[in-house]
Amino acid sequence: MLLSYLRKRRILFLSVPLFEIRLTGTKYGCGGGGCGACTVMISTYEPSSKKIRHYSANACLLPICCLYGAAVTTVEGVGSTETRVHPVQERLAKCHGSQCGFCSPGMVMSIYTLLRNYPEPTPEQMIAALAGNLCRCTGYRPILDACKTFCKESVCCQRKANGKCCSDQEDDLFDKEEKVGANSLPLLVFFLFKVSTSLFSIDEFQPLDPTQELIFPPELMRMAENQPKRTLFFHGERMTWISPVSLDELLDLKAAHPKAPLVVGNTGVGPEMKFRGVFHPVVIAPARIPDLNVVKYTEDGLTLGAACSLSVAKDVLTNAISEFPEEKTKVFCAVLKQLRTLGGEQIRNVASLGGNIISRKSTSDLNPVLAASNCVLSLASRGKKRRIPLSDIFAGVGNNTITPEEILVSVHIPHSRKGEYVCAFRQAPRRENALSITNAGMRVLFEEGTDIIKDLSIFYGGAASTTVCAKQTCSALTGRHWNEQTLDEACRLILKEIAVPGSASGEKVDYKKTLIISFFYRFFLEVLQSLKTTDPYHYPGIPVEYGSVLQDFKTKMPQSIQIYQAKPDQSPQDPVGRPIMHQSGIKHATGEAVYIDDLPSVDGELFLAVVTSSRAHAKIVSIDTSEALKVPGVFDVISAHDVPATNEFYYSDDPEIVFARNKVICVGQIVCAVVADSDVHAKQAAAKVKIEYEVLEPVILTIEEAIKHNSFFEPKRKLEQGNVDQAFETVDNIIEGEIHIGGQEHFYMETQSVLAVPKGEDKEMDVYVSTQHPAVIQEMVAASLGVPANRIMCHVKRVGGAFGGKLLKSGLLASVAAVAAKKTGRAVRFILSRGDDMLITGGRHPFIGKYKVGFMNDGRIRAVDVNYYINGGCTPDESVLVAAVSLLKMDNAYKIPNLRCWAYACKTNLPSNTAFRGFGFPQSALVTETWITEVADKTGLSPEKIREINMYKENEQTHFKQKLDPQNLIRCWNECMEKSAYYSRKKAANEFNKQNYWKKKGIAIVPLKFPFGLGTRYLSQASALVHIYTDGSVLLTHGGIEMGQGIHTKMIQVASRELNIPMSSIHFCETSTTTVPNACASAGSAGTDVNGMAVKDACQTLLKRLQPIINKNPKGTWNEWIKEAFEQSVSLSATGYFRGYNENMDWEKGEGQPFTYFLFGAACSEVEINCLTGDHKNLRTDIVMDIGCSINPAVDIGQIEGAFVQGIGLYTMEELKYSPEGVLYTRGPDQYKIPAVCDIPEQFSVSLLSSSQNPHAIYASKGIGEAGLFLGCSVFFALRDAVTSVRNERGLKTTFVLNSPLTAEQIRASCADDFTEMVTESWGGVCSSVSG
Repeated sequence: MLLSYLRKRRILFLSVPLFEIRLTGTKYGCGGGGCGACTVMISTYEPSSKKIRHYSANACLLPICCLYGAAVTTVEGVGSTETRVHPVQERLAKCHGSQCGFCSPGMVMSIYTLLRNYPEPTPEQMIAALAGNLCRCTGYRPILDACKTFCKESVCCQRKANGKCCSDQEDDLFDKEEKVGANSLPLLVFFLFKVSTSLFSIDEFQPLDPTQELIFPPELMRMAENQPKRTLFFHGERMTWISPVSLDELLDLKAAHPKAPLVVGNTGVGPEMKFRGVFHPVVIAPARIPDLNVVKYTEDGLTLGAACSLSVAKDVLTNAISEFPEEKTKVFCAVLKQLRTLGGEQIRNVASLGGNIISRKSTSDLNPVLAASNCVLSLASRGKKRRIPLSDIFAGVGNNTITPEEILVSVHIPHSRKGEYVCAFRQAPRRENALSITNAGMRVLFEEGTDIIKDLSIFYGGAASTTVCAKQTCSALTGRHWNEQTLDEACRLILKEIAVPGSASGEKVDYKKTLIISFFYRFFLEVLQSLKTTDPYHYPGIPVEYGSVLQDFKTKMPQSIQIYQAKPDQSPQDPVGRPIMHQSGIKHATGEAVYIDDLPSVDGELFLAVVTSSRAHAKIVSIDTSEALKVPGVFDVISAHDVPATNEFYYSDDPEIVFARNKVICVGQIVCAVVADSDVHAKQAAAKVKIEYEVLEPVILTIEEAIKHNSFFEPKRKLEQGNVDQAFETVDNIIEGEIHIGGQEHFYMETQSVLAVPKGEDKEMDVYVSTQHPAVIQEMVAASLGVPANRIMCHVKRVGGAFGGKLLKSGLLASVAAVAAKKTGRAVRFILSRGDDMLITGGRHPFIGKYKVGFMNDGRIRAVDVNYYINGGCTPDESVLVAAVSLLKMDNAYKIPNLRCWAYACKTNLPSNTAFRGFGFPQSALVTETWITEVADKTGLSPEKIREINMYKENEQTHFKQKLDPQNLIRCWNECMEKSAYYSRKKAANEFNKQNYWKKKGIAIVPLKFPFGLGTRYLSQASALVHIYTDGSVLLTHGGIEMGQGIHTKMIQVASRELNIPMSSIHFCETSTTTVPNACASAGSAGTDVNGMAVKDACQTLLKRLQPIINKNPKGTWNEWIKEAFEQSVSLSATGYFRGYNENMDWEKGEGQPFTYFLFGAACSEVEINCLTGDHKNLRTDIVMDIGCSINPAVDIGQIEGAFVQGIGLYTMEELKYSPEGVLYTRGPDQYKIPAVCDIPEQFSVSLLSSSQNPHAIYASKGIGEAGLFLGCSVFFALRDAVTSVRNERGLKTTFVLNSPLTAEQIRASCADDFTEMVTESWGGVCSSVSG
């Protein structure tokens, strides 16, 4: 693939390596084209038209062989700090659009490619260009801010002529007296605020000059024009690639190699070969054949060559729709609708129309609509040509199967006719760049001038192994009128005819069945409305309240505002409190920022691939490595027997294990590892290791099974205050219930990565690792190798995202690499694939909360008894601590006078779960907010009233007897209420819901109290080392890890203030155990707090030494003072130290001071749901956060937004699915969906609470990394509010359960109607309340 070629492929001549490409700016993120981290720009020249085409593509899927004659531009070719930083790179960095920076090169390339084609794109084009790029850190807002600066159209709604413009909302959104960063809405700045501040200055940006871009290489242009096209043959180690240039030659090749796949974009065959082990000795690439690239308009439609990319098809259809009468383009419109959301831009640019059809995949969004529309396929084989309707293939008509020798040459898409209506539908886990759960294509043709069905076609995808036709239903309905009786019968016939088998990947059959008939109902409404348009006298159309469901949710360029406190009297030289760009921001955007796998190859280095268990609980009978050792390039196989010393780490009663020794305790446990001369050879060999198992009982996978088998990690934790049992006897009402909360994958963009380099003497080893905790890496590697810690040097430059997932697990993986390096005497590079990373490492704990709540009729909650169960997995990791923290933080913002809560960490046979941003709080607080909402349902009061009634209001004690001043909690709540205009919008949502039956809005506001602390002093100690060199420059290092949260930037700000020198004079090199020993983990939002204190201490020590010299020469310069200090033998190096916060917790007594201070906040979110599909759109979110005095508002607001969007993922989207045997199905972005650009709120406001002080932390700031994630549940409860509105309208019982994540499947099931009832009961009619 192009990606591996760019990153580390050696160029050989006569088997001798000449040089390496090493363009490492292009990143490996997933290997399957699902994340966009490897995006590059491909440029091709077409001699006949003299046109150059630029398009973005995923380098991880692009075979080198398909790029003959093409130019490839990587992020390094766009710009660099050594030459010129391109405006795209500059603006992404200066708009704070990079945090960990791993996704930034891909973002740059997607934007850059768009600008090469459209120098002034529309916001819609920009949003579409980024649909295939994922970011786990930023929440996308600052990336889109950078994008907006290139767009030619204003982001304002442009509705001034119609009434109220979006820029008139300032009275609702903002307090005019506050300072604001309104770069996303520049119109607002001029009249909203007396004094305004901005997160970035547009004036600083260099202009985009299209004339200065790289030209297409003239030699490639000459080659294309002068060289005759010839067949290309490429022979690899195991396969041959053939690229013919004529149709006849292709037919001969296909006859000779009938099993050889045809590959155009490699988006189908590539993942099959890479992830499913499919092997093809011969691959044929027909993309250069003119007959397969034809675009031809005919009298009755449009013919597209089978090799046309989906993007070309999309553009051709868009042009055709604009040129032809509406009556003729209904098929085109339906196909175009599916194309807009099919994959990301990078996939559409290379995937072919023919490949999508021929693959016959169930998830194809195109096949159902193409089949329903009577599209015709032109097929050819040697000596034979034929045309068949696509519908015949899926409807099983005649003998119309495509033979192995046949080639799909072109597809004919017909014009629609008078009286013909065509629609296409899809529902996916994410609106864009996601495979469909179910899709459909439907067409009806009426007898002229009537509503009598002459011809009907209904095709579905996602219901079976391929596209299926409801031909019996269509036949039965032909001749009927288009009315409610037809609708009723159609739904029953469809359910009877379309058999939906159970899915191995865990999708519920009922949801698919509901979608199948909901799609037909939607088609029924569309056609009714269209009939009204043609003849309103005879056809009344649909009720007004049904109309909105005909409009699909669309992704718009979000509008956003960031409000923070400025300090007008602050010295211009003081950077603290200013929105300073991330120190590595430019390097992130240019691809120059170095991550572990970007490090240059070490002479003789080996690559490691692990062999993992395929059983959840089994005895290892034997391990056969003989076949693996025969693979070329394999050096050795490493197992537990090769570990010199510690293989099991006992941090508690149960060990953390490097290599499984005699038995395995989860699927994904590392059994052994293969080291070879390339990652390809290592993976090939790993697949050949044979392990024989003997299954052991019991196999425990779920919390329920753990409870049944009494399988827990000790200790169990309990907190109690008041007299709970007595309180329950005195309350007016009691509710009981439980909520299930699914786990969450960290999905850091940089997978777990290690490079272990033996130094050759004294048993020393350098370990370069992507981790949050270098000291534990050093400790574990040293213990595994049986050497003192002082022989292991751990280095961390930066981490491409972590979120808690790179703590203990990184230590085990580093030990695997170190043991291999020790045994072989070679450097070992160990980079987990995305699938292996997700399989092996675990994530956020799945959670069950069982609660009993007693309350009064006026809403006062008097007693709570709750049990929490978390799925800890097979080893303890951090599970007991996560359970404990879930207890300590469970109260969120509420005073509960009588409380009893237990937390149990369940021991199961899943990979052990671990720390994740929020550390138990996002789960236990969701349980709390759930029963708060249920109390509201029971009392008839609104949820916000119940929250206000029970909120901490004055200086009180928490349930573990720590003092709390809730003043800023109340301020955040009130400000959020005001800025969000909650009550007026709640009223507007209610009005909308009265006027719309199939779409509903919901709104919710949720408070936040997030305690800061690590529970004990030694976990928050920190050290720093500051050197001043004789030229006046400063080298700073500390124990914190840069993983996207801007810690190094903030530490340089701290040093700059303390030493009173510019930030440009201070450099941070790396975090290393050689400079700062025994550093605590960068976790728990504490990095800036504790390391900032250490840096401040070191700087003050230095300044104290320099003070006599400064006093003697107060007008001197910094450089003069430093020179004089050196000449006076004054030490210019100092360590700084912070002992940590005095935190403690006595679990026996159930009291203590485990936290140092509290963060507060509130979020209001509004959503809109589609009751027919369960889909939803996030309309608006307003967040108010108390984070003290921000050291860097740009970084802190970015942390809040990024955490919030991650919370949206946790609570509404991200779903881990396992087989009954404990095998993880969701092993990459194709199956596991994190939020994308389409998921962030259309309006997004973040305000930092003004005049907030925190005496406990550096410069009165607060640690902000984790708290914002919980606020994502405001979307969860807004969705619940919308569902409640549906259920109230339909007379359904008010008590209902919504679990997390609240996916479209759950929403649809909760919006019960006659369709869901038909699916459940498999009989019954559709009553008038459905169709009106």
